[in-house]
Amino acid sequence: MTTSQTRPVPDKVRLARAYLSRVAEPYPAALAALVAEVGPVKAAELVRSGEVSPSVASQTSARRAEEHAREDLALIAERGGRLVIPEDEEWPRWPLLALENASGRRCGGEPLALWVRGPHFLADVVDKAVAVVGSRAASSYGEHVAGEFAFGLASAGMAVVSGAAYGIDGAAHRGCLAADGLTIAVLACGADQAYPAGHQGLLARVARDGLIVSEYPPGVRPARHRFLTRNRLIAALSGGTVVVEAGRRSGAKNTAAITLALGRPLMVVPGPVTSVSSVGCHELLRDGLAVSVSSVAEIVESVGRFGDDLATEPAEKESDLGAPQGEAMRVYEALGRRDGVSDEAVSVESGVPLGRVRALLPELELAGLAVKVDQGWQKLEVG
Repeated sequence: MTTSQTRPVPDKVRLARAYLSRVAEPYPAALAALVAEVGPVKAAELVRSGEVSPSVASQTSARRAEEHAREDLALIAERGGRLVIPEDEEWPRWPLLALENASGRRCGGEPLALWVRGPHFLADVVDKAVAVVGSRAASSYGEHVAGEFAFGLASAGMAVVSGAAYGIDGAAHRGCLAADGLTIAVLACGADQAYPAGHQGLLARVARDGLIVSEYPPGVRPARHRFLTRNRLIAALSGGTVVVEAGRRSGAKNTAAITLALGRPLMVVPGPVTSVSSVGCHELLRDGLAVSVSSVAEIVESVGRFGDDLATEPAEKESDLGAPQGEAMRVYEALGRRDGVSDEAVSVESGVPLGRVRALLPELELAGLAVKVDQGWQKLEVG
């Protein structure tokens, strides 16, 4: 996958969005509403002149004289990047639409633009992506699990999204790259910045082999509030989030909360009950907000398209029946041993929605675990 070609001299829409991304700190709800109403070019003109509502002025007045759009676009191009905007084919429309739908739940809405470095087409990469996040002060166990999971996800054809921080984030990026997979680092600073400094080499490789994404224009330094804003992009650009380790109050738990608000699957890795690093994970499990995962196959089952990403080899799943786990296992167990059972009866018995049952049954058949007979579906015993 390679990036789309953009013109060397950006058009007025791209220039307008580059300007707006600098003059307002994400997420500027009032400015976004103005852009939606009049378009980015007109919105930029109004902001420059100060002819805006008090709410927009409060978000833009301090920086409205910052006219660096052309310089910013030239600088990101020098670093092998580009500005991706909603008007581009590369814009990940469906993943980011969830932010708009959940904006009333304090997630923040769709970005005005994204500054991107790397050779891949953003919309394609996030089509099959999983976020792996966790504590900066990670244990060796946590870093090992994050790296192994990321390696396995990459091997299964999934992109891995994280925040490039020390600890779990870094382990996830490295694990994905070790499998020659695609990883996305979402930064709380400009896409041209190497932060943290100790990850300069790692970020250089991500920019070369994966993608670096940021809402912030070149040169913007990291700040505490920007990490929380960044977390909503990690959650939005992923089909689900895996929290490997998290303290009681942590950025990883913030990402988890946003994942839930977006309606995406939230998974956690249990840790030792004595581990401070896993307190946040255990709280999410105890409150029934997340599901426990202990293998790559369980993650893929939670976030993947079942027909494409089944990943249910018996050796991987370690199931006595050699059958998929989760909903697929419930469907399998609801099948008749001697007589066929209708789709509807399987749905009632398993508690799995009828539409999902009808998607799972053919997959069980392909796996040699079920057969279609005159009366419906029948279980095939394994082993």
